[in-house]
Amino acid sequence: MDQNVKEYKCPCCSGAIEFDTSLQKMKCPYCDTEFEIGTLENFAADLETEAEDSMEWDTESQEWSDGEADNLVTYICKSCAGEIIADENTAASFCPYCGNPVVMSGKLSGGMKPDLVIPFKLDKEAAVAALSKHLSGKRLLPDAFKDQNHLDEVKGIYVPFWLYDAEADATIRYRGRKVRMWADRNYTYTETSFYSLVRQGSMSFDHVPVDGSSSISNDLTESIEPYDYSEAVDFTTAYLSGFFADKYDVSSEDCMPRANERIRNSTVNTFAQSTAAYSMVTTEHSSVHLNNGKTQYALLPVWVLNTTWNGQNYLFAMNGQTGKFVGNLPMDKGKYNKWFWGLLTGISAAVIGLSYLIHLL
Repeated sequence: MDQNVKEYKCPCCSGAIEFDTSLQKMKCPYCDTEFEIGTLENFAADLETEAEDSMEWDTESQEWSDGEADNLVTYICKSCAGEIIADENTAASFCPYCGNPVVMSGKLSGGMKPDLVIPFKLDKEAAVAALSKHLSGKRLLPDAFKDQNHLDEVKGIYVPFWLYDAEADATIRYRGRKVRMWADRNYTYTETSFYSLVRQGSMSFDHVPVDGSSSISNDLTESIEPYDYSEAVDFTTAYLSGFFADKYDVSSEDCMPRANERIRNSTVNTFAQSTAAYSMVTTEHSSVHLNNGKTQYALLPVWVLNTTWNGQNYLFAMNGQTGKFVGNLPMDKGKYNKWFWGLLTGISAAVIGLSYLIHLL
């Protein structure tokens, strides 16, 4: 057998395609799609030149100038080892994240200076009110939780974020199909058509945020997004007066995989909307290339609330700009079992009633 003979796959169903002597064309024996030889060769050449993802970033950022951070002090948590920054007039005794004691470690040293900050717009009272609203109407919440849980800490913290800006050029190839059904007096017919779909385009991403602190989970910080970055201003230490700031301990380089994942997922999901007319669409290859990628270091406002109940700590967070509030709550197992079996009983009764109605008809 000649090892130089090139085998082609059907662009529609990926089956091995053959030359049909009667048609003088390439024909797939599985989906019966016909192709001109030149068309198939061009398609195969395009597949060989498909690029992989290319997602690189410029990570330059500014440093603290001489004397600029002289009025800032840092505290170290004895439990989670997080480093909290405050101005010298703002004292801290407990970690806002885990509630454990903190000790002053001295003046701020090292690290990059933030480029941007979004100032707090909502105060402590708004955060406490948001917690009360968050607890209301929760039918499976233990009755004693609202009354017996102790609000340990309510702290306004500027959480460090890396913001990623870029232009994304993408090429995504899908396999799709359309199914048409009809019937006559004798038969029901099904016609399935297969398609190779290619989508190309560009998207612009501004300020894709990734949390630069290991002390607070990404799930929590991402849940209180989005922020209005039109209100971001150049950072000065004056914005820290009366608040705390978490010093980043995850570098912009280490946060890049998460930024790339968010950008890539957004791009793929947006492109996929253009294939809604097809059924059973699958992605065969995708390539995302970033242009002019750059990062900035920003401090974003978060109210952190710690409550303790039954010996467990519950952490809540509120966006200090928009008021969006999130946090996990305990569940009363007795209430859950009662609700579950009540729901199951209701469904069973509905099924029995429907069966009886059908029998009567």
